[in-house]
Amino acid sequence: MHPSVSYPRQPDTPVSHLPFSPAVRVGNMVFVSGQASVDATGKIVSDSFEGEFRRSVENLRKVLQSAGADLAHVVQTRNYVRDAEDLPLFNRLYTEYFSAPYPARTTITGCLSPALRFELECIAVTESAG
Repeated sequence: MHPSVSYPRQPDTPVSHLPFSPAVRVGNMVFVSGQASVDATGKIVSDSFEGEFRRSVENLRKVLQSAGADLAHVVQTRNYVRDAEDLPLFNRLYTEYFSAPYPARTTITGCLSPALRFELECIAVTESAG
């Protein structure tokens, strides 16, 4: 038997005009596409690194909630930091949202367009297949 695949989305889930789903749920696994500093309509909200980080994580939280998960269910993150000099601040802020022993993590710098300072994606695992 194949696990069920769903594309959970609630009205307050941030949207994108690009061709991807915010989240795909396969059984008890949730795969979340990159979340950036955007408003509910998908418009980029430019801010300081900290402001963009916090908005991105809150968008991630909304997408996870639409799939029946939360930050505590995250087992892996992929993080994209535009400017390497923001890495110390990134690491400090990251520990406000994720706790030890921490999800597995990859962080890449110098890869975002000038319009964004930060973006992250994740994989989460819930206790039930939803």
